[in-house]
Amino acid sequence: MSAREIKAGTITACVKKLFMDCNYFIGDDIMNAVCRAQKEETSGLAKDVLGQIIDNNKIAAAEEIPICQDTGMAVLFVEYGDKVVISEGSFEEAVEEGVRQAYTEGYLRKSVVSDPVFDRINTKDNTPAVIHTRIVKGDKIKITAGGKGFGSENMSAIKMLTPSAGVEGVKKFILDSVAYAGPNPCPPIVVGVGIGGTFEKAAQLAKKATLRSIDTPNGDERYAALERELLEEINKMDIGPAGLGGKTTALGVNIETYPTHIAGMPVAVNICCHACRHKECEI
Repeated sequence: MSAREIKAGTITACVKKLFMDCNYFIGDDIMNAVCRAQKEETSGLAKDVLGQIIDNNKIAAAEEIPICQDTGMAVLFVEYGDKVVISEGSFEEAVEEGVRQAYTEGYLRKSVVSDPVFDRINTKDNTPAVIHTRIVKGDKIKITAGGKGFGSENMSAIKMLTPSAGVEGVKKFILDSVAYAGPNPCPPIVVGVGIGGTFEKAAQLAKKATLRSIDTPNGDERYAALERELLEEINKMDIGPAGLGGKTTALGVNIETYPTHIAGMPVAVNICCHACRHKECEI
């Protein structure tokens, strides 16, 4: 297979559209889950909150305005074909320009500060983005993008379990993390879980899990069953929509895994609010 040229401007345009679209248009997986939850809720207050979420999502889509005031930090998972050559610029510069254009021209809140501890000066265009890149075979680039709000991001957790903890230890840590988060991440939530790899790999897997459609279970039936079990247990916690009680604390639990060391079993939990925004494109 010969090399394929992709212009930097094409990358920029794609990234710009992804972030504007994901902030204006909630995915069908989330919208359908919220609608189902409203029909099944027994709490009148929970029904009202879910109804407001539904109305909000419809208004955002119709008027092309942000679903939430926190339009998030830009996160991208990229599958980069090894036969792709970027012309008229670099890939990273093209991505950053796409984020810049989306957040300035799309009237999305700029939430990124240049230094995490001392200066904390707003960069005024929501850059830099967080880019996770994997080199794959082929001549295409696939980009999955999401705007990660920090009300929910702040409630995420990681723990370096040992193999002796077993599946019960994994379940306990996940459920404890959600219980500790309580109403803070704006439930109903999507719970992304990463298991395996190393410390940083587990966290990356958990973030990637939040960007997977909640209609798509893990391909391994053992983990798919664990996703269903955890969702059921979380929804028994009575945290409910907006933390006001009810049986809809979570809309979905997604688990991603990776091989790990014989002595370890890292587990990360990345929580996302009901504005679980993600869009993807292939160039």
